[in-house]
Amino acid sequence: MRYVVIMAGGSGTRLWPLSRQGTPKQLLPLIGGRSLLRLAYERAVELVPAERVLVVTGAAHLDAVRADLPEVAEANLLGEPVGRDSLNAMAWPAAVLARRDPDAVIAQLTADQLIEPLDAFVTAVDAAFRLAEAEPDALVTLGVVPTSAHTGYGYLQRGDAVAGFAGACVVREFREKPDAQTAAAYVASGDFWWNAGMFVFRAATFLEQVRLLEPAVHAGVLGLAEAPERLGEVFTTLKKISVDYAVFEPVSRGQGSARVLAVPLPISWKDVGGYASLAEVLEHDDDGNTVDGRGLAVDTTDSLVMNTDEGHVVAVLGVTGLVVVHTPDATLVTTLEHAEQVKGLVTRVAETAGPEFV
Repeated sequence: MRYVVIMAGGSGTRLWPLSRQGTPKQLLPLIGGRSLLRLAYERAVELVPAERVLVVTGAAHLDAVRADLPEVAEANLLGEPVGRDSLNAMAWPAAVLARRDPDAVIAQLTADQLIEPLDAFVTAVDAAFRLAEAEPDALVTLGVVPTSAHTGYGYLQRGDAVAGFAGACVVREFREKPDAQTAAAYVASGDFWWNAGMFVFRAATFLEQVRLLEPAVHAGVLGLAEAPERLGEVFTTLKKISVDYAVFEPVSRGQGSARVLAVPLPISWKDVGGYASLAEVLEHDDDGNTVDGRGLAVDTTDSLVMNTDEGHVVAVLGVTGLVVVHTPDATLVTTLEHAEQVKGLVTRVAETAGPEFV
């Protein structure tokens, strides 16, 4: 049976001070009053019934997730007591679902992306489901057909075609985020897709690769599936590692017992990781400005002004490419060019002003 698991962890520090410890970015009503998590759920229920949608998030955020997604059953909300990176965020629900349904096939989606059009997304994920169902040794990744030489995304290199599945291919190699020249070469070659970080696989196949490559994690998550009351004891002991490093990259190099395959995702895809990407998706005026909340931009171009404090007004004058984000207890001023560095700034804020401000 088919299932969807939405990964909704992470703190989203590149969207500080909007995104905070108690309100991470995936729970903020950023897009037309809806959260990124809500949008991800609405995509998920186009693929499977609501009772087969699971959400993995931080335990501290479970109440907020319940409020945002009241349709999701309590048994399908998995709260991590601490963040242990993406391998555990995928292996734990895979173990839970394998225990419920030994034939479970999982689409692992994320809660920090904007995807259009919906019908193309549904068609591509359905193709990935069919491929994983037909090929028992397949770990299928979704590769976004690139529209630019983007340096903020990882890439995957396409290999041989998979017979019987139009557009599907073997993944030859995963590549980290490239510099501008390398990204341009990737796109010009036509052999590379953006790595969307979304996967489809049989739970049993994925767990077998975890057993072979990270046996301690495998033992831990199987133990949690059998005895969920031990979550606080066991989860904190699991190795902190990304699923790319732990499973997908090694398997693409011939380790493990599976193959990494890919299907194309011909969509408009934006990973809303920071203010530069957020500015691209929000509505803006004729001068390229976005003003959200009480504020104004005068003689200003290509700037982002966001204000959540109703008792405060933010005004900018005569600037270009500026980011101003004001909340009741913290204000950020930077440029779109430097917006990706906000994550590092948050560490400095915590050190100098105190952890209560992050």
